[in-house]
Amino acid sequence: MNANVGSFDRGVRILLGLAMIGYALFAKNSPYSFLGWIGLLPIATAFISFCPLYTVLGVRTNAGSRTSP
Repeated sequence: MNANVGSFDRGVRILLGLAMIGYALFAKNSPYSFLGWIGLLPIATAFISFCPLYTVLGVRTNAGSRTSP
């Protein structure tokens, strides 16, 4: 499992995940409260620096470890 998530992308993922979890905590009666659970996904991919969807799409946002095809 090679890292394919860069540092800027990691920061955005963490902020997005925390925003989704925060929304779910403060809007308990909202029909979108399930976003808190979904918000764990971008946080997890940020901490492990790997996104399975990026692998499928062939995207890399970390410039340091590019490999030639």
